[in-house]
Amino acid sequence: MRLLDILLGRTKPVAPDLDRLFALPSAAVTLEAAAGFTPTGQGAVCFATVEGPAFEQTHREVRALLDADAGREGPPVVLEEDDYGYSWLVSRRSPGELPQLVNDLHAVNSSMEVNGFGPQLLCSLAGFGGEGGRGLALVYLYKRGTFYPFAPLPGERRDNALELQVRAALADDLRIEQDLGRWFPLWGAPAL
Repeated sequence: MRLLDILLGRTKPVAPDLDRLFALPSAAVTLEAAAGFTPTGQGAVCFATVEGPAFEQTHREVRALLDADAGREGPPVVLEEDDYGYSWLVSRRSPGELPQLVNDLHAVNSSMEVNGFGPQLLCSLAGFGGEGGRGLALVYLYKRGTFYPFAPLPGERRDNALELQVRAALADDLRIEQDLGRWFPLWGAPAL
């Protein structure tokens, strides 16, 4: 960073580090011990909607790559759109396959990035479930290189106490987003 940038308060954006996704399996162990949440086997990558032949080719490449996994049952990646107009590439695995799910999320992000769709990437999430059907997602912000917990409640409300509890529990496992204003709600996310 140059001196003029410092004086004017300009900062450089954090470079995305997709390898941070690989910390999710160890964080899942901590999350289960601290809050009783276990992986659901569902995860997704969210991005601004993209249309055109280049994206279709990228989607086919991702499907072909993940179809090569002989142990997978069902479609590897499903493209869904939420009520807010964002697109999600959703991967579903068995709950005990969190490392494989993380590999799927990493592959989708990497493929999109390599094919020029990095600016459209928004976040990735891995779903977790707890007692009484409570849901939780660990969300990776692509452009910030950080994670945050998202705990939705019925009626588009959030369980803020649980989110703060999870933040404290995972502080040593994941790089947690410090700016709570960036803990965006992901209403209608297909992997929750």
